[in-house]
Amino acid sequence: MTELSQISVAIVEDDPEIRKMLSFIIDRSPGYSCKQSYEECESAIAAVKKNPTDVVLMDIGLPKMSGIEGVRILKEALPETDFIMLTIQDDNDSVFNSLCAGATGYLLKDTPPAELLHSIREVREGGSPMSSSIARKITGSFRRTAQSPLSSRESEILERLCNGDNYKAIAESLFISGNTVRAHIKSIYRKLHVTTRAQAVRTALQNRLV
Repeated sequence: MTELSQISVAIVEDDPEIRKMLSFIIDRSPGYSCKQSYEECESAIAAVKKNPTDVVLMDIGLPKMSGIEGVRILKEALPETDFIMLTIQDDNDSVFNSLCAGATGYLLKDTPPAELLHSIREVREGGSPMSSSIARKITGSFRRTAQSPLSSRESEILERLCNGDNYKAIAESLFISGNTVRAHIKSIYRKLHVTTRAQAVRTALQNRLV
């Protein structure tokens, strides 16, 4: 069995119990390491800039600076770091502003530990993990908008991408070939002027297509 590469994770969460639990889960899971945890953005920004990490789990409702602004500042300084919002907030503005600030994933705090760990690895592999309710909200709005440049089939495929389906699963669910899926995804990226799934979702939101 191939050994998993180690992913370093930092946590920004003001609830000490949640922060401790997350640190425990991550640091004791093979392939993951959590040596940094902070209760507010200000200290996290200073520390993570000095000691960059692969992934930052960021709450939104923090005591002083919001997690969204924290992501905006850190993403500009550390473009190679991935940010996953881990929050109780599921309103449209929070999702929109988080993705525009540079977050690549958006999970709710009731996400099971195994799914959280999978999402951390997924984001490092180029994915854009989202809680299912968030993905449905984004893709449902995207599919309905009259301004969308995507065809109905492309919107279907985008929805499945947001839900974490791979090319094979998409092909099987839509009864099309893998090559057809790739052609549609290439078209989606071309129409939205992006190169990754995360960028596709973020661009749709930034241009008020949802």
